[in-house]
Amino acid sequence: MATTTNFHSQLVGWLKILLPLAALMLLSTLFLFARNTGTTNEIPFADIDAAAAEQRIAAPRFSGLTSTGDTLQISAEAARPDTDGGSQVTIDRPRLSLDATDGTTLRVTAGSGMVDTVAQTAQLSGLARLETSSGYVMETKGLQADLATGTVTSDGALEVQAPFGQLQAGQVTFQAGTGDTGQQMNFTNGVKLLYTPSTAAPKDD
Repeated sequence: MATTTNFHSQLVGWLKILLPLAALMLLSTLFLFARNTGTTNEIPFADIDAAAAEQRIAAPRFSGLTSTGDTLQISAEAARPDTDGGSQVTIDRPRLSLDATDGTTLRVTAGSGMVDTVAQTAQLSGLARLETSSGYVMETKGLQADLATGTVTSDGALEVQAPFGQLQAGQVTFQAGTGDTGQQMNFTNGVKLLYTPSTAAPKDD
């Protein structure tokens, strides 16, 4: 009788161990078959090769100082180096910022662009929008930037919203301010000005 009772106790003890292990193995098998359904989400090898060959850089940023000590920075959504191994880098949705030593700033956004790392120049194309800390907002079809000097020149005509009214010009050249001179904008090639006088009421003495 004691032998039967001891055997029963040992059997119950082993079953407490073996049954959970068997259930765990069964669940593992079910998960394995559920994953192998015959439909795959794998990326084709051709797509992998194309992505590797494109050499696309996400969110690049170029920054440095101009010859007068101004801080110049160019960022973009993406950049692609020259496939021929040259010095040109194509950039998408570029943003240029120029912070001069005298505190004035220039902000530029455009649709696309090209940076030449050897010539230290940038070409921003598409609709380019310029905003200055002095209150000027301009739109043009493209512009050139000399990264060494911080000089920005529009490719053609532009519309300007100025603090005193509206301007139209064939070209503008922007130069950041220095310790001796402030921010300079030179409008050329047929400048037209529509002056809007201030509507603020004069103050009583």
